[in-house]
Amino acid sequence: MSAVIDPRHRLRPMDEADLPRIHRIELASYDYPWTPGNFVDSLAAGYSMWVRESESEVIGYYALMAAAGEAHLLNLTIAPAWRGHGLGRDLLEHCVGSARAHHAENLFLEVRISNEAAIALYRSSGFVDLAVRRNYYPARAGREDALIMRRDLTC
Repeated sequence: MSAVIDPRHRLRPMDEADLPRIHRIELASYDYPWTPGNFVDSLAAGYSMWVRESESEVIGYYALMAAAGEAHLLNLTIAPAWRGHGLGRDLLEHCVGSARAHHAENLFLEVRISNEAAIALYRSSGFVDLAVRRNYYPARAGREDALIMRRDLTC
């Protein structure tokens, strides 16, 4: 089911001016967030990076790396207060479109095994489980496994 997006929302390319708000969302969302430097480096590398705004306030974003016929979703986050409204699914579908525009045949991602909501979103959006990457993420109790997922973009 696709979200009914408020007409006051807009999707646009990310820029460095967005990073303070993005950093606040990262801190509110993750125990081990991306740093502002991770975003600066990704922007400098030319990755496809987009933000969803509501009345000029960043409420979600993603970072996508595409090369050599494949794409990798590096980060997709919705601000905690905005979750549960279909915005993650909408942003994910925009990301899929961006990957296709970069002529990617497959879109890959890693997700924490404990992130059941994200895994459910990805599976319901056509991603399939490929493998488990052991001890991939830092965690409070040491390390956490990542589920590697793929979506075929050729159909």
